[in-house]
Amino acid sequence: MSNANTSRNPSINDLDQAPSGRLLSLDLGEKRVGVAVSDESLIAVRPLPLLRRTSWKELVRAVRELVLSFDAKGLVIGLPLNLDGTEGSAAGDARRRARNFHQSLNLPVYLQDERLTTREAEQSLRAAGATAPEVRQRADSEAAVIILRDFIVQHGSR
Repeated sequence: MSNANTSRNPSINDLDQAPSGRLLSLDLGEKRVGVAVSDESLIAVRPLPLLRRTSWKELVRAVRELVLSFDAKGLVIGLPLNLDGTEGSAAGDARRRARNFHQSLNLPVYLQDERLTTREAEQSLRAAGATAPEVRQRADSEAAVIILRDFIVQHGSR
């Protein structure tokens, strides 16, 4: 992996080998968590209903249920980098949560640059005719779709 990819796509797990099997992705927000899932071949990605963020214990429980119900083989978490690619406190929080998910779920966890994914998701939903309330309700999971698609494009076919 080149240094450019390493800085743009930091991960908890080594990506010398492409992930295989169904992946789940999370767009961690302050109040809501967007969720998306891929198919086993890493071709199609679809949004899932968002999760309300309450306690860490409840979030882990909900993600564990999703991992089990979809037989996910890995978890991709959005890494909120600053526009210039540097890491701020939100990125540090995402890294900490990724480590905690890895320990709690005993599952490979990867980080994926999520810069501007929410804005892209909102624009896409508006272009598709979604109303303002629909955009608010669906943007987080649509951002998780973008995060997962980007990850698969960059790492899914090595």
